[in-house]
Amino acid sequence: MQNFHYQDNALYCEDVPLERIAKEYGTPCYVYSHTILVQHYRDFDQAFASIPHIIAYAMKANSNLSILRLMASEGSGADIVSGGELYRALEAGVAPDKIVFAGVGKSSDEIRYALESEILMFNVESSNELKVINDVAGTMGCKARVALRVNPDIDPKTHPYISTGLKKSKFGISADRALEEFRFATSLPHIDVVGVHKHIGSQLTEITPFVDALKKIVVLIEALKAEGMNIRYLNIGGGLGITYSTEIPPQPKDLADAVSPLLQNIGCQLIMEPGRVLVGNAGLLLTRVLYNKPTEVKQFVIVDAAMNDLIRPSLYEAHHDIWPIQKKSHAPVHNVDVVGPICESGDFMAKDRSLPAVNPGDLLAVMSAGAYAFTMASNYNSRPRVPEILVKDGECYVIREREQYQDLIRGESIPDFLRQL
Repeated sequence: MQNFHYQDNALYCEDVPLERIAKEYGTPCYVYSHTILVQHYRDFDQAFASIPHIIAYAMKANSNLSILRLMASEGSGADIVSGGELYRALEAGVAPDKIVFAGVGKSSDEIRYALESEILMFNVESSNELKVINDVAGTMGCKARVALRVNPDIDPKTHPYISTGLKKSKFGISADRALEEFRFATSLPHIDVVGVHKHIGSQLTEITPFVDALKKIVVLIEALKAEGMNIRYLNIGGGLGITYSTEIPPQPKDLADAVSPLLQNIGCQLIMEPGRVLVGNAGLLLTRVLYNKPTEVKQFVIVDAAMNDLIRPSLYEAHHDIWPIQKKSHAPVHNVDVVGPICESGDFMAKDRSLPAVNPGDLLAVMSAGAYAFTMASNYNSRPRVPEILVKDGECYVIREREQYQDLIRGESIPDFLRQL
């Protein structure tokens, strides 16, 4: 997060003081660094430069149109999991032939929309899904390109909620049944089997699970090709972790160096689905202190951001560093819970965190909020969702406006029989 830095004890995003952003756009708000976004994408792309590849950015991490447009301008495709994400990707200018459609529950309408859009392929999760895709493609008089997602039963050593490659997971097809499922897929008249897909989880901080899973997939590809199947794509998913606190995750080059030897002779174009690793540490959540609340057993710092703005601490007990916007010399350090205004005990940014003393009106930055922050935000407690600000070359761009109260009831209506009461 080198582009978030202190200068004269004030925290900056690139060349812009965050205090200025708070003054101009209010709090809470998300702030993203254009420089970091570009650098992270290029680092990933260049790490795999020796291998023919497609980066399909996992837009679930951050699906703002400007972020998608930036990624597309760098050459990225998109990993999508819904018709809404497909619409966003196309609106942002992502090339359809670099879009892959994942997810266990694609509807017939979403499948039709994707086929009409001529996306690269579907990542298929079950034989029943294969049947539906075949039927929809049949009614359209076309063939659907698919990769079957194989569950390699590898422990990714991450939070259980974001582990996706174990036998008990809802995702993918068991490795024991994979060959049988590929044979079934090739028997369907409107299915074109072009690839194999695997994804074992998110926020991975070790290389070994990637390598172990890939070894299984390479053996499968060799068996499929021996049966005459024209497997042209190998999708290794995403999941590379980032530093939230003390983690030291592998870098993209470390991943490339580890998997490249396994890819030399399989004759497939590589597809990758990085998300968090590209955007997570390119953003923060800027918030203002409302109150200090000491009690007999706890000291609370109440801020204007809440779990509806960043649910990861509540959902995963995830750690996000919290930095003061203005460093204060010799400020005493207190052990505090940083909490929001929502009426839930789970509404917190941090628990039992050592922070310099703050006063009402002070600004704090909740770091590593570029991924799974706004995309998981809600209007709980009828709180308007907050703006997203992109910083580039000393300028600030509002890439999503703050919602107003009237936005909260958009689309709602009161029927006449209730108006008469």
